[in-house]
This record gives sequence, C-alpha cells and structure tokens, in this order.
Amino acid sequence: MIFIKLQGFEYGRCGNPTRKCLEQCLASLEGGKYALCYSSGLSAVMSVTHLLSTGDHIICFDDVYGGKFPIIWLLFKLLFLKQMVWLETPTNPTMKLADIAAVAHIVRKHCGAFLVVDNTLMSSYFQRPLDCGADISMQSLSKYMNGHSDVMMGALITNQFDVWKKLHYIQKTLGAVPSPFDCYLVNRGLKTLSVRMEKHMQNGLAIAMFLESHPLVQKLIHPGLPSHPQHVLAGRQCSGFSGMVTFYIKGGSKETEEFVKHLKLFTLALSLGDVESLVEIPSIMTHASLSKKERDLLGITENLVRLSVGIETTKDLIEDLDQALKRSCKKLSTP
Repeated sequence: MIFIKLQGFEYGRCGNPTRKCLEQCLASLEGGKYALCYSSGLSAVMSVTHLLSTGDHIICFDDVYGGKFPIIWLLFKLLFLKQMVWLETPTNPTMKLADIAAVAHIVRKHCGAFLVVDNTLMSSYFQRPLDCGADISMQSLSKYMNGHSDVMMGALITNQFDVWKKLHYIQKTLGAVPSPFDCYLVNRGLKTLSVRMEKHMQNGLAIAMFLESHPLVQKLIHPGLPSHPQHVLAGRQCSGFSGMVTFYIKGGSKETEEFVKHLKLFTLALSLGDVESLVEIPSIMTHASLSKKERDLLGITENLVRLSVGIETTKDLIEDLDQALKRSCKKLSTP
C-alpha cells in the first residue's frame, strides 16, 4: 500500500493560494486568528448554523437582514443543546445597535453558548466584534469589504481554533466556496478599504445632517448623530460610521416611490456598501418576505428609505436628494 502525504493545496474546493491570502487578510483586519470565505453572505450564515445540532436554540435580534429570516426561522426552527446568539449591529435597515460586550458577558455565563455578530454594515474598518467578546464575526464581503458590487462572497472570522476546525470541515464538505478570481477581486477591494470607508463616513454624516433638518423628512436614523438613542454606545464600540443612512419620508408609499424615481445619482438596488450611492425601499424590497404586521412592529413602514451613500461628491448627492424630495412631495412642500 502506498501512502501519499499531500503538501499544500490538494483540491480547489478545499483551498487555494488566493483564497488563503484573503482569509489571512480578513483575520488580521478583524483582530482574529482564523477566517473562512464562502460563496455568499448567506452561505456563511448557513455554514455557521451547522455548528448546531438537534435540540439546540438560536436567539436572534428582531431586526436583521431580510434574507436571514428564511434560514433562521423557517429552515432551522425544527432542527435546533448549544445556544447560538445572533446579533446584527447596526441592524438593517432601522440601524438599532446592540452592546456586543454586554451580550458577550451574558453569553459566556452559559455553557455551550456562543455569540455571532454580523458586521456587514460597519465593515472591519469601523467595528471589530471579536475585540468586544464575540466568538464569531460574520460579514457579507459583497458589501463594504469588496466595495465595487462585482463579487458575491461571505466570511466568518474567529479566534478559537476548535470553532475554526469545525467550520473548516463544514466549508470543505458543503463546498459553498468562492472562486480564486472572486477572492482576487476582494483582495483588490481591501487595498482601498480605509480610503473608501473614510469617504463613506464623511458623505453619510453630511447627508444625515442635511436630511435631519429637511422639512420633508419625518425622521432620520444615523448612529453617528446625537439624535440616535444609542449614540453613546456607537461611540464606545465603533471607531467610525459607514455610509448607511435610514430615514422616513413625509407621506406614504406614493411619495416614497416617487422620491426614488426622481433620484438621478442614487441607483435603486438591494445591495449596499458600493462606491456608488444606492437606495432601496425595504418594505417592498429586502424585507418584502415579512408580513405587514411584522414590518410595522419593526418600524419598516412604507415610507422608510434606506440609503447606502457612496463616495461621490458630497454636494452633488445632497442636491440630488433635495430635488427628489421636493418633486415627490409637491403637495406637502406647497405652503
């Protein structure tokens, strides 16, 4: 019998040099030891749920990305003696914050429990969940980390070898892995991460302050402003803010849809974190799978608008928002 000991990379699904480079970079950015990349953000979510067994439980924030609901509440509600606590902070789209360190402190008191934090809306540049006590940090790399809307990918980062070992086995077994070229593209995007995120923050804050004082805006939500009820927490666990801005337009579904139609620089899209500015109406797009009652409880009403502010000229973006608001709310803006 001949025994062959394989050196390095043995099969594309199990690993390749480009993916290894990206995973090492991601681990470093989040202050972690290990990282694993997946073919999408939801593949990463699906993979981490495979750490659970029959009889286990998931505790999840009420307001999370719409795509997680089918996985967590429908596909796995009958499968789940571990307990996984899932946080998204800030939440998508209502920008609620969770105190990662406080939750981690509680989770550590329960044997077998572990904490996963979705860090997509902040990126590794502005928030590092592992430093706050999380066991696993999850991201959709399709968003800010890549930054160019030309890749679909997810990642899980941890400091715990036993967790990484299990996830690595799951990664190889399920095969939901990204291609080497996609990994190359994210490696490319990470080279400009700091420059992009600083500009996203600058534009996001400027637009948030503009909208907060606009007569046709009912309410503005941005954790970087003192008006946010968790502004102090945001300053404690985040080093800055991304370009995510959420607001309620005065009026209803008609005014909201007209506003989106009149925008010239903001592209209607489900995604976020692109260098180009994007806009969406969560009630009929990302969170359409929820019932109206569920959406209303979460504050995802028909007049809620989510902006993913890009890195274009600040003045141009503000002027575009202003003209679209005035054109869509003519009756409301008329004395």
